[in-house]
Amino acid sequence: MAFKEIKIQELSINPVTVFSEGWALLTAGDKNKFNSMTVSWGAIGEIWSKPTVFVFVRHSRYTYGFMDNGEYFTVSCFLGKNRNELTLFGRKSGRDCDKYKETGLTPVFDENFVYCDDAEYVFLCRKTSKTEFDSNNFYDKDISGCYSDNDYHSIFTGEIVKILKKTSK
Repeated sequence: MAFKEIKIQELSINPVTVFSEGWALLTAGDKNKFNSMTVSWGAIGEIWSKPTVFVFVRHSRYTYGFMDNGEYFTVSCFLGKNRNELTLFGRKSGRDCDKYKETGLTPVFDENFVYCDDAEYVFLCRKTSKTEFDSNNFYDKDISGCYSDNDYHSIFTGEIVKILKKTSK
């Protein structure tokens, strides 16, 4: 299988369920050192006249340091496939194991980007901003219940510089 580059106007996935139901791998770092983690919270949209991906990463996650320090990241979208493998990527830390080796998924190294070859779509992104959450940021106080341990997310936004779609060739 291979990927082909597509324009965002050709994208035919639901921007909500791609995260909530389909799950994705967020990957940051480079060929020398990187980490991937499962994400089920995120969004695709436009801000600052740029097509953008928004991803949420808790400060305690190993990937957080890669996101905070790096310029690029990828979101590999699975559209509901590879659930067992993605569960492992969400439950285990890259500090403690090689998640790709344990699952049999394959990382791809492409210039400034690392992504998963097993995905259906991949967003290659250049980081544009980070927004920190804390209890004062929520108008809906029910959201605070997601943070009883005070391990808040940061929202990382990234300009989509390329979209790849899996082909059957």
